[in-house]
Amino acid sequence: MREALGNHILIEFYDCDSESLRSVEYIERVLLRAADESGAKVVTSNFHQFQPYGVSGVVVIEESHYTIHTWPEHNYAAVDLFYCDPSVDVDKAIEVITEALNSKHFSTMEIKRGTFVNQRALSNAEKEVEKEAV
Repeated sequence: MREALGNHILIEFYDCDSESLRSVEYIERVLLRAADESGAKVVTSNFHQFQPYGVSGVVVIEESHYTIHTWPEHNYAAVDLFYCDPSVDVDKAIEVITEALNSKHFSTMEIKRGTFVNQRALSNAEKEVEKEAV
């Protein structure tokens, strides 16, 4: 049985409000709110305003991190939500960000990080097979 240490959701936000994507203060508030409302525990954050425009930032959470990079000239934002605690409500984080950026549509891709074979579950499954064979 394969398990993962964490989940990494990559989100492409299209047709966003260009002005929102230009403001480092606004983007930081959005990601902090997304972390808070998704039940993640914020450790720290760091955001940077590019010139002439665009923002990059990270919210470090106990469960891993949320990051964003904006391209206001394309009304686009790329967001990564990486978390290792299944109690984090990533759907709530996506909802918060979608609404705050006024994104008309988005797409997601989920990647399981740190996948490995659960040896204990595999061993138990092998024992079950052996019992059935007897």
